[in-house]
Amino acid sequence: MAGDHQSPDAPQPVLDGRGLRVAVLAARWNSEITLRLLGGVERGLAVAGVADADVTVEWVPGAFELPLAAKAWAESGRVDGVVCLGCVIRGETTHYESVAGECAAGIQRVQLDTGVPVAFSALTVENVEQAYARSEGPGGHNVGEDGAKVVVEMAALVRRAKSS
Repeated sequence: MAGDHQSPDAPQPVLDGRGLRVAVLAARWNSEITLRLLGGVERGLAVAGVADADVTVEWVPGAFELPLAAKAWAESGRVDGVVCLGCVIRGETTHYESVAGECAAGIQRVQLDTGVPVAFSALTVENVEQAYARSEGPGGHNVGEDGAKVVVEMAALVRRAKSS
């Protein structure tokens, strides 16, 4: 796949999401894109065996609000992982840098502070064409689907670490 930075020789995880509880947080800002990402998350979680009843979807105003929502869900004790969906498109001002950077830093801080995996599936792109390319439907590249795989893999890793 073009743009894939993982060597084909790298070991591939067995993604078993049975019994995992996942919160999916989606930004309403640029919702045409985040809805496409949400479809990817739903496909990815289903393929990994996560039951629909174990998936909670919540909406927030924009990408900047994702870290707080992720923290609330991660600290709730009700989920094993969180997937954050957003789309920040560069504009004519420096607002893009602030929102994209703080979103990413906040999400990273949540998972480090709580020990709950939080997948960063918020697009930070130059234009809407790039957003569409990273949120394609079945058979195409969808960063939401990537986030589903990440949260399942990391939740299993955290469980193994805690049970060792």
